[in-house]
Amino acid sequence: MSNQKCQIEYLRRIHKVQDYIEQHLGQSLSTTELADTAGFSKYHFSRIFQGILHEPLAHYVNRIRMERALFLLAHRADKNMTDIAYELGLSDSAVFSRAFKNYYGVSPREYRKEYSKNRKDSYLLSEYNKSTAKKEWAGNPYPVTGQITIENLKEKQVAYVRHTGTYETLAKEYVHLMQTLFDYAKEQHLLVEGKNWVLAMYHDNPEFGEESQFRTSLCLTVPEDIRVEEDGILGRMKLEGGLYAVGHFQIQKEQYRDAWNYMYQEWIMGSGYVPRDYNPFEVYRNIPSAGESHIHEVDIYVPIEPIHF
Repeated sequence: MSNQKCQIEYLRRIHKVQDYIEQHLGQSLSTTELADTAGFSKYHFSRIFQGILHEPLAHYVNRIRMERALFLLAHRADKNMTDIAYELGLSDSAVFSRAFKNYYGVSPREYRKEYSKNRKDSYLLSEYNKSTAKKEWAGNPYPVTGQITIENLKEKQVAYVRHTGTYETLAKEYVHLMQTLFDYAKEQHLLVEGKNWVLAMYHDNPEFGEESQFRTSLCLTVPEDIRVEEDGILGRMKLEGGLYAVGHFQIQKEQYRDAWNYMYQEWIMGSGYVPRDYNPFEVYRNIPSAGESHIHEVDIYVPIEPIHF
Protein backbone atom coordinates (compact mmCIF):
# COMPACT_ATOMS: atom_id res chain seq x y z
CA MET A 1 0.00 0.00 0.00
CA SER A 2 1.37 3.43 -0.94
CA ASN A 3 2.06 6.05 1.72
CA GLN A 4 -0.85 8.19 0.52
CA LYS A 5 -3.30 5.28 0.53
CA CYS A 6 -2.14 4.34 4.01
CA GLN A 7 -2.76 7.87 5.29
CA ILE A 8 -6.23 7.89 3.70
CA GLU A 9 -7.08 4.56 5.36
CA TYR A 10 -5.98 5.84 8.76
CA LEU A 11 -8.16 8.94 8.31
CA ARG A 12 -11.14 6.80 7.33
CA ARG A 13 -10.80 4.78 10.52
CA ILE A 14 -10.55 7.89 12.69
CA HIS A 15 -13.67 9.33 11.05
CA LYS A 16 -15.43 6.07 11.91
CA VAL A 17 -14.40 6.49 15.56
CA GLN A 18 -15.63 10.11 15.59
CA ASP A 19 -19.02 8.94 14.33
CA TYR A 20 -19.11 6.16 16.93
CA ILE A 21 -18.31 8.55 19.79
CA GLU A 22 -21.02 10.94 18.66
CA GLN A 23 -23.60 8.15 18.53
CA HIS A 24 -22.64 6.53 21.87
CA LEU A 25 -21.95 9.40 24.27
CA GLY A 26 -24.23 7.76 26.80
CA GLN A 27 -21.82 4.81 27.11
CA SER A 28 -18.48 4.46 28.87
CA LEU A 29 -16.44 4.58 25.60
CA SER A 30 -13.38 2.68 26.73
CA THR A 31 -10.13 2.82 24.75
CA THR A 32 -10.53 -0.87 23.91
CA GLU A 33 -14.03 -0.29 22.52
CA LEU A 34 -12.89 2.64 20.38
CA ALA A 35 -9.77 0.85 19.20
CA ASP A 36 -11.93 -2.09 18.09
CA THR A 37 -14.18 0.32 16.19
CA ALA A 38 -11.14 1.69 14.36
CA GLY A 39 -9.57 -1.71 13.82
CA PHE A 40 -6.34 -0.73 15.61
CA SER A 41 -4.53 -2.35 18.51
CA LYS A 42 -5.56 -0.80 21.82
CA TYR A 43 -1.86 -0.42 22.66
CA HIS A 44 -1.30 1.97 19.78
CA PHE A 45 -4.73 3.49 19.17
CA SER A 46 -4.44 6.52 21.52
CA ARG A 47 -1.18 7.63 19.92
CA ILE A 48 -2.58 7.18 16.41
CA PHE A 49 -5.71 9.17 17.32
CA GLN A 50 -3.68 12.03 18.79
CA GLY A 51 -1.28 12.00 15.85
CA ILE A 52 -4.10 12.47 13.35
CA LEU A 53 -6.41 14.86 15.23
CA HIS A 54 -3.71 16.60 17.31
CA GLU A 55 -5.86 16.06 20.41
CA PRO A 56 -5.56 13.31 23.04
CA LEU A 57 -8.33 10.73 22.90
CA ALA A 58 -9.51 11.32 26.48
CA HIS A 59 -9.55 15.09 25.93
CA TYR A 60 -11.52 14.67 22.70
CA VAL A 61 -14.21 12.48 24.31
CA ASN A 62 -14.47 14.80 27.31
CA ARG A 63 -14.68 17.89 25.07
CA ILE A 64 -17.50 16.40 22.99
CA ARG A 65 -19.34 15.47 26.20
CA MET A 66 -18.90 18.92 27.74
CA GLU A 67 -20.00 20.70 24.57
CA ARG A 68 -23.09 18.48 24.52
CA ALA A 69 -23.64 19.38 28.18
CA LEU A 70 -23.63 23.10 27.32
CA PHE A 71 -26.30 22.51 24.71
CA LEU A 72 -28.50 20.51 27.09
CA LEU A 73 -28.14 23.02 29.92
CA ALA A 74 -28.91 25.97 27.68
CA HIS A 75 -31.72 24.59 25.57
CA ARG A 76 -33.26 21.60 27.36
CA ALA A 77 -34.79 23.07 30.52
CA ASP A 78 -36.94 19.94 30.72
CA LYS A 79 -33.84 17.90 31.65
CA ASN A 80 -32.45 18.04 35.20
CA MET A 81 -28.84 17.40 36.20
CA THR A 82 -29.37 13.66 36.65
CA ASP A 83 -31.02 13.37 33.23
CA ILE A 84 -28.07 15.13 31.62
CA ALA A 85 -25.53 13.04 33.52
CA TYR A 86 -27.09 9.79 32.28
CA GLU A 87 -27.36 11.14 28.72
CA LEU A 88 -23.62 11.86 28.79
CA GLY A 89 -22.71 8.42 30.13
CA LEU A 90 -21.88 9.67 33.64
CA SER A 91 -22.95 7.81 36.75
CA ASP A 92 -24.80 10.60 38.56
CA SER A 93 -25.33 14.35 38.83
CA ALA A 94 -22.45 14.80 41.30
CA VAL A 95 -19.95 13.28 38.86
CA PHE A 96 -21.39 15.45 36.08
CA SER A 97 -21.16 18.62 38.19
CA ARG A 98 -17.51 17.98 39.07
CA ALA A 99 -16.58 17.21 35.47
CA PHE A 100 -18.37 20.31 34.19
CA LYS A 101 -16.84 22.63 36.79
CA ASN A 102 -13.36 21.21 36.19
CA TYR A 103 -13.76 21.91 32.49
CA TYR A 104 -15.49 25.31 32.51
CA GLY A 105 -14.82 26.71 35.97
CA VAL A 106 -18.49 27.11 36.90
CA SER A 107 -21.10 24.64 38.06
CA PRO A 108 -23.72 23.46 35.57
CA ARG A 109 -26.48 25.06 37.64
CA GLU A 110 -24.66 28.40 37.59
CA TYR A 111 -24.17 28.14 33.84
CA ARG A 112 -27.84 27.33 33.20
CA LYS A 113 -28.93 30.27 35.34
CA GLU A 114 -26.54 32.73 33.68
CA TYR A 115 -27.36 31.53 30.18
CA SER A 116 -31.06 31.96 30.85
CA LYS A 117 -30.45 35.54 32.05
CA ASN A 118 -28.09 36.52 29.26
CA ARG A 119 -29.38 34.54 26.31
CA LYS A 120 -27.52 35.60 23.20
CA ASP A 121 -27.67 34.75 19.50
CA SER A 122 -27.63 30.98 19.26
CA TYR A 123 -27.69 28.11 16.80
CA LEU A 124 -25.84 29.94 14.05
CA LEU A 125 -25.13 26.64 12.39
CA SER A 126 -24.46 28.01 8.93
CA GLU A 127 -21.77 30.63 9.36
CA TYR A 128 -20.49 31.10 5.82
CA ASN A 129 -21.52 34.76 5.78
CA LYS A 130 -20.28 36.31 9.00
CA SER A 131 -19.84 39.63 7.21
CA THR A 132 -23.59 40.16 7.23
CA ALA A 133 -24.15 43.34 9.22
CA LYS A 134 -26.11 42.56 12.37
CA LYS A 135 -27.23 46.19 12.57
CA GLU A 136 -29.64 45.35 9.73
CA TRP A 137 -31.51 43.13 12.19
CA ALA A 138 -32.45 45.99 14.46
CA GLY A 139 -35.68 46.85 12.65
CA ASN A 140 -36.23 43.44 11.08
CA PRO A 141 -34.74 40.69 13.28
CA TYR A 142 -35.97 37.89 10.98
CA PRO A 143 -35.53 39.12 7.40
CA VAL A 144 -36.03 35.55 6.16
CA THR A 145 -39.06 33.43 6.95
CA GLY A 146 -40.02 30.04 5.62
CA GLN A 147 -42.79 27.48 5.70
CA ILE A 148 -42.26 24.98 8.53
CA THR A 149 -43.54 21.42 8.34
CA ILE A 150 -43.21 18.55 10.83
CA GLU A 151 -41.99 15.36 9.18
CA ASN A 152 -41.24 11.85 10.38
CA LEU A 153 -38.13 10.92 8.42
CA LYS A 154 -37.09 7.35 7.72
CA GLU A 155 -33.46 6.39 8.36
CA LYS A 156 -31.29 6.91 5.29
CA GLN A 157 -27.89 5.69 4.14
CA VAL A 158 -25.50 8.49 3.19
CA ALA A 159 -22.08 8.68 1.59
CA TYR A 160 -20.01 11.64 2.76
CA VAL A 161 -16.78 13.58 2.59
CA ARG A 162 -15.83 15.37 5.79
CA HIS A 163 -14.31 18.75 6.53
CA THR A 164 -12.77 19.60 9.91
CA GLY A 165 -12.10 23.26 10.61
CA THR A 166 -13.79 26.65 10.65
CA TYR A 167 -16.79 27.48 8.52
CA GLU A 168 -14.60 30.07 6.80
CA THR A 169 -12.24 27.35 5.54
CA LEU A 170 -15.26 25.18 4.69
CA ALA A 171 -16.62 27.94 2.45
CA LYS A 172 -13.28 28.14 0.61
CA GLU A 173 -13.09 24.36 0.11
CA TYR A 174 -16.81 23.75 -0.46
CA VAL A 175 -16.76 23.52 -4.27
CA HIS A 176 -13.77 21.17 -4.26
CA LEU A 177 -15.32 18.97 -1.56
CA MET A 178 -18.62 18.73 -3.43
CA GLN A 179 -16.81 17.87 -6.65
CA THR A 180 -14.89 15.14 -4.81
CA LEU A 181 -18.13 13.77 -3.36
CA PHE A 182 -19.78 13.53 -6.77
CA ASP A 183 -16.67 12.15 -8.51
CA TYR A 184 -16.38 9.31 -6.02
CA ALA A 185 -20.14 8.70 -6.02
CA LYS A 186 -20.11 8.47 -9.82
CA GLU A 187 -17.16 6.08 -9.74
CA GLN A 188 -19.08 3.78 -7.37
CA HIS A 189 -22.36 4.13 -9.31
CA LEU A 190 -24.14 5.68 -6.32
CA LEU A 191 -26.03 8.29 -8.33
CA VAL A 192 -29.64 7.33 -9.02
CA GLU A 193 -31.86 9.88 -10.72
CA GLY A 194 -34.41 11.31 -8.30
CA LYS A 195 -33.05 9.29 -5.34
CA ASN A 196 -30.07 11.29 -4.05
CA TRP A 197 -30.46 14.15 -1.59
CA VAL A 198 -27.51 16.53 -1.43
CA LEU A 199 -26.99 17.82 2.10
CA ALA A 200 -24.60 19.28 4.64
CA MET A 201 -24.64 17.90 8.19
CA TYR A 202 -23.23 19.95 11.09
CA HIS A 203 -21.80 17.75 13.85
CA ASP A 204 -20.81 20.54 16.26
CA ASN A 205 -22.83 23.41 17.66
CA PRO A 206 -20.89 26.65 16.98
CA GLU A 207 -22.51 28.28 19.99
CA PHE A 208 -20.43 26.05 22.24
CA GLY A 209 -17.74 24.26 20.24
CA GLU A 210 -14.14 25.04 19.37
CA GLU A 211 -14.19 26.65 15.93
CA SER A 212 -11.07 24.94 14.61
CA GLN A 213 -12.59 21.53 15.46
CA PHE A 214 -15.99 21.95 13.74
CA ARG A 215 -16.90 18.87 11.70
CA THR A 216 -19.11 19.17 8.62
CA SER A 217 -20.12 16.25 6.42
CA LEU A 218 -21.14 16.93 2.81
CA CYS A 219 -23.42 14.05 1.92
CA LEU A 220 -25.41 12.21 -0.69
CA THR A 221 -28.23 9.92 0.33
CA VAL A 222 -27.87 6.51 -1.32
CA PRO A 223 -30.62 3.87 -1.68
CA GLU A 224 -30.23 1.10 0.89
CA ASP A 225 -29.79 -1.60 -1.75
CA ILE A 226 -26.61 0.06 -3.07
CA ARG A 227 -23.35 -0.71 -1.28
CA VAL A 228 -21.09 2.24 -0.41
CA GLU A 229 -17.40 1.32 -0.38
CA GLU A 230 -15.53 3.37 2.23
CA ASP A 231 -12.14 4.22 0.78
CA GLY A 232 -10.73 6.91 3.05
CA ILE A 233 -12.09 9.80 1.01
CA LEU A 234 -15.68 8.63 0.90
CA GLY A 235 -17.31 7.56 4.17
CA ARG A 236 -20.64 5.95 4.96
CA MET A 237 -23.05 6.59 7.83
CA LYS A 238 -26.74 6.52 8.68
CA LEU A 239 -28.95 9.59 8.70
CA GLU A 240 -31.07 9.12 11.81
CA GLY A 241 -34.79 8.79 11.30
CA GLY A 242 -37.41 10.38 13.53
CA LEU A 243 -39.24 13.64 13.96
CA TYR A 244 -37.88 16.77 12.27
CA ALA A 245 -39.01 20.35 11.88
CA VAL A 246 -38.31 21.19 8.24
CA GLY A 247 -37.96 24.80 7.17
CA HIS A 248 -38.51 25.32 3.46
CA PHE A 249 -36.64 28.39 2.21
CA GLN A 250 -35.93 30.22 -1.03
CA ILE A 251 -33.01 32.47 -0.22
CA GLN A 252 -29.93 34.23 -1.51
CA LYS A 253 -26.51 32.78 -0.73
CA GLU A 254 -25.89 35.33 2.03
CA GLN A 255 -29.21 34.53 3.79
CA TYR A 256 -28.47 31.03 5.13
CA ARG A 257 -27.65 32.47 8.54
CA ASP A 258 -30.95 34.33 8.65
CA ALA A 259 -32.83 31.14 7.76
CA TRP A 260 -31.18 29.23 10.62
CA ASN A 261 -31.95 32.11 13.00
CA TYR A 262 -35.61 32.03 12.01
CA MET A 263 -35.80 28.30 12.72
CA TYR A 264 -34.08 28.39 16.11
CA GLN A 265 -34.80 31.84 17.51
CA GLU A 266 -38.29 32.54 16.20
CA TRP A 267 -40.17 29.39 15.26
CA ILE A 268 -39.03 26.82 17.79
CA MET A 269 -39.71 28.97 20.87
CA GLY A 270 -43.46 28.76 20.41
CA SER A 271 -43.68 25.46 18.59
CA GLY A 272 -44.25 23.06 21.48
CA TYR A 273 -41.07 21.19 20.54
CA VAL A 274 -37.48 21.13 21.72
CA PRO A 275 -34.35 20.10 19.77
CA ARG A 276 -33.69 16.36 19.81
CA ASP A 277 -30.17 15.15 20.48
CA TYR A 278 -29.02 14.68 16.89
CA ASN A 279 -27.37 16.74 14.17
CA PRO A 280 -29.29 19.27 12.08
CA PHE A 281 -28.63 19.47 8.36
CA GLU A 282 -29.38 21.39 5.16
CA VAL A 283 -30.82 19.68 2.08
CA TYR A 284 -30.09 21.48 -1.18
CA ARG A 285 -33.00 21.26 -3.61
CA ASN A 286 -31.18 23.12 -6.36
CA ILE A 287 -27.65 24.27 -7.14
CA PRO A 288 -27.90 27.66 -8.90
CA SER A 289 -25.38 28.33 -11.64
CA ALA A 290 -23.87 31.70 -12.48
CA GLY A 291 -26.50 32.28 -15.16
CA GLU A 292 -29.47 31.64 -12.88
CA SER A 293 -31.26 33.88 -10.44
CA HIS A 294 -29.03 32.75 -7.56
CA ILE A 295 -32.09 31.70 -5.55
CA HIS A 296 -31.18 28.76 -3.34
CA GLU A 297 -33.95 26.32 -2.55
CA VAL A 298 -32.93 24.72 0.74
CA ASP A 299 -34.69 22.70 3.43
CA ILE A 300 -33.30 22.97 6.98
CA TYR A 301 -33.93 19.84 9.06
CA VAL A 302 -33.94 20.30 12.84
CA PRO A 303 -34.40 17.09 14.90
CA ILE A 304 -37.15 17.67 17.47
CA GLU A 305 -39.30 16.01 20.10
CA PRO A 306 -42.38 17.26 21.98
CA ILE A 307 -41.57 19.39 25.02
CA HIS A 308 -42.44 17.90 28.41
CA PHE A 309 -42.89 20.04 31.52
